[in-house]
Amino acid sequence: MTIADKQKTAVFVDLAFDYLSSGYKSEPKEYNFEEYQAPELTAATSIKEDTLEQIYSEITTCKNCILGNTRKNAVPGEGVSNPLVMVIGEGPGADEDRLGRPFVGKAGQLLDKMLSSINLSRTTNCYIANVVKCRPPDNRDPNHIEASACKQFLQRQIIILKPKIILLVGNVALQNLLDPKAKVTSIRGKFMEYKTGDLTFPLLVTYHPSALLHNEDYKRPAWEDLKLLKSKIDSL
Repeated sequence: MTIADKQKTAVFVDLAFDYLSSGYKSEPKEYNFEEYQAPELTAATSIKEDTLEQIYSEITTCKNCILGNTRKNAVPGEGVSNPLVMVIGEGPGADEDRLGRPFVGKAGQLLDKMLSSINLSRTTNCYIANVVKCRPPDNRDPNHIEASACKQFLQRQIIILKPKIILLVGNVALQNLLDPKAKVTSIRGKFMEYKTGDLTFPLLVTYHPSALLHNEDYKRPAWEDLKLLKSKIDSL
C-alpha cells in the first residue's frame, strides 16, 4: 500500500468512526475537505523503498483531485537525482501539460537561461518540480484542495532528492511551502529555512519567470536573487 493509499484510508476510517460513534441516532456531520491537510512526512517514517520512480508512477495515475480528470499528461518533475538546487514552481502550463515536462514553455526557457547564468542546469545539477503535478484549467492558480492532494508527492521528492538548496519561484510556491499570506515582493532577497520532517534546507524565494516576462521591473531584483544564490552555492 502506498503512502497516498494509507492517507486516504486513514481519512475514511476517521469519518467512519465519527459516524458509527453517533449510534445512527443523527445524521453524520458534514466535513470540510478544504480543511484537510495531508500529514507531514519525515525521513524516518517514509517508506524505505520509496523512489522517484515509485512517486512518478503514483502521480501519473493519481485522481485525488479534479485536475487528474482534466490533464493531458501529469508532470512529476525533471532533473538529476542528487541536485545542488531544487527549483519549485506552481504548476504545469499548456506546453508542460502537452509534453509531460516542467518549465518547457516561454517561462521555462527563461528559467533555463536564468539558471545557466550562474552555472546551473536541469541536466547537470538541478531538479525542477511544481506544487501541483497537473495543469489547472486556463492556467489558473491551483486551489487549496489541489495543492493538498499533491503535497505528499512534493514532500517525498524533497526527502529523496535532498537538495543542497531549494529555490521557490512565485507566490504559489511560497504560499504553499512557507507562508500562505506571504508575497515574493516582501520576502525575497534573503535565505530562510524549510523543514520537512527531520530535514532542514536553506531556501530562497524569487519571482516566477512568467512574472519577469510580464513586468520588466522584476528583472533586476531577480538577478540580485540569482547572485545571492550563487554566493550561497560557492560557500557550500
